[in-house]
Amino acid sequence: MPRKTETAADVEQWFQKQAAGLWPAALGSLSLRRSPCVREHCAACRSGEQHPSHVLYVRIKGRRFAIYIPEELVPEIRLSLDNGRVLQELLYQTAIRYTKALKHQRATKIQRVNHDKTRRAANQLR
Repeated sequence: MPRKTETAADVEQWFQKQAAGLWPAALGSLSLRRSPCVREHCAACRSGEQHPSHVLYVRIKGRRFAIYIPEELVPEIRLSLDNGRVLQELLYQTAIRYTKALKHQRATKIQRVNHDKTRRAANQLR
C-alpha cells in the first residue's frame, strides 16, 4: 500500500521496480485460426478440420494488423502479451498514484505560499 504522502519520485521508483521484470511486453491478441489450404483433395480440409495456425492481431493508429506466428514462437508471444497486460494495469495504477502525488505537492506548495504571506503580513503589523 502506498504511503499517504507519496512523491512523484516515489511513484517513479515504484513503477520502475514493478516493471523491471516485464520484458518482453506487447499488446494485442493471439488467436488460433483454422483455414483451408489450396490443395484440391486435402483430407484435413474435406473433413472440416482444416489447417490450424496462430495469428497475432494488433492495432496501430486504429488499423488492425494480423501477423502469422509460427507454432514454436507461440509460448514467447503469449508471455509478451501477458506481460503487456500486467504493464498496462501498472500504467493505470501509476496514473492514479502520480496524479495524487502531484496534487499533494501542489497543495503543500500552496500552503507554504499562504503561510509565507501570513507571516509577512504579521511582520508588517509590528
